Amino acid sequence: MAVRFDKVAIIGAGHVGATAAYALMLRGLFTDIVLIDADSARAQAEALDIADANALARPAHVRHGDYAEAGDAAIVVITAGASPQGEESRLSVAGRSAAIVADCARRVAEAGFAGVMIVASNPVDAMAQVAQRASGLPTGQVIGTGTLLDSARFRRRLADRLGVAPVSVEGMVLGEHGDSEVAVFSGVRIGGVALDQLRDGAMLDRAELARETMRAGYAIAHGKGHTSYGVATAIVRLCEAVRRDEQVVLPVSTLAQGACGVAGVYLSLPCVIGALGVARVLAPELDAREADALRRSATILRGIMAELDGQG
Repeated sequence: MAVRFDKVAIIGAGHVGATAAYALMLRGLFTDIVLIDADSARAQAEALDIADANALARPAHVRHGDYAEAGDAAIVVITAGASPQGEESRLSVAGRSAAIVADCARRVAEAGFAGVMIVASNPVDAMAQVAQRASGLPTGQVIGTGTLLDSARFRRRLADRLGVAPVSVEGMVLGEHGDSEVAVFSGVRIGGVALDQLRDGAMLDRAELARETMRAGYAIAHGKGHTSYGVATAIVRLCEAVRRDEQVVLPVSTLAQGACGVAGVYLSLPCVIGALGVARVLAPELDAREADALRRSATILRGIMAELDGQG
């Protein structure tokens, strides 16, 4: 089946899926945007609402459809899954989400899909690995949004404390998108200057900043019942990198294959992203504490996958 590079299919028309579709429409990356959901009436309603907005924006065909529509898409985005309730952790919903995500990925594969699959369902690292297994796609073509959003939160909070624009801050969060994520302070640069070389940087409460970054999603969900804008923007950024073959380095969830002593599990590492998904995984330079934390994060994620395998 010929791939249509101007087409994206989004599986799941909930808060994240609909917001991502709307943001993609505004961005003008695709001329054909298809929303697919088990609740066909909701997918149709969201598509109609976005299509109405599109009349005032860039030309695009926004519509609802079924899994057959995903076969020739350049990118499929999976947002369907179970959502954490209240203080429930992302990992606690793994079993419920896994069944949904695996079914979505299988049905997309059965439609003949051969493009790049982006997974945003929580817990995203485990769900990306579930989707890759279920779809049978090469690992580089199945990407989890991972800590792309966490890294943006990290940079913004650093920028606020240091009184600079976020664009001036380089920094990544790696590992799990969740409680064991690793804020890599050793790699932070402010206009090319290491954090430890800045007087106000050396005085930062790093543990509090890392905790605030990690808890941001919970705080948002507690206040409004869900998250949507941040993760939707992360989805759009990944779609943009694939659609434009940017070869840009982004911290996203992929199958680790030995970097920092971690292998065999999906988690976030710096990845070169292009038209075929993950073109290359970079091995980050971490200090000893950060490297240990990344390995602990991998151990937690391996445990989740082992539990899911046991349920299967």
